[in-house]
Amino acid sequence: MSANRIDEEEDSLDGDFNDINVTPFIDVILVLLIIFMVAAPLATIQIPVNLPSLAATPEPMAPDPVTITVHTDLSVSVGESVVSLEQLGPAVLAATRSDHETRLHLLADRAISYGDLMDVMARLKEEGYFKVVLLVRDGAGGQ
Repeated sequence: MSANRIDEEEDSLDGDFNDINVTPFIDVILVLLIIFMVAAPLATIQIPVNLPSLAATPEPMAPDPVTITVHTDLSVSVGESVVSLEQLGPAVLAATRSDHETRLHLLADRAISYGDLMDVMARLKEEGYFKVVLLVRDGAGGQ
């Protein structure tokens, strides 16, 4: 008899936990929904501003930059031609047609030391080129 009594108590406990009252949860969700529906239009208020217009003509696009690549053996490519580090100045002058406003894109191998790269940049500065852009590859492998 006592075994039957324990089984009956366990059955009654199982029945109590089978039904969860979700009504308070739904009430809270509906209240939050109403709050967001009322607050969303208030967050997108635009302030009218009278911006000035520009009547000037846009500047023409800059010509293609000259790409300089520093290889691991410290040889340098100016465009497609490979030159030594000592011949860098004349090669860049020829590639840019002596235009010191031309942008130079500088690529360097990962194995190049910082000092060697700064030496290349110093040689470009001596020639009068100050618009040098250092290019790196992004994480996806593009430029």
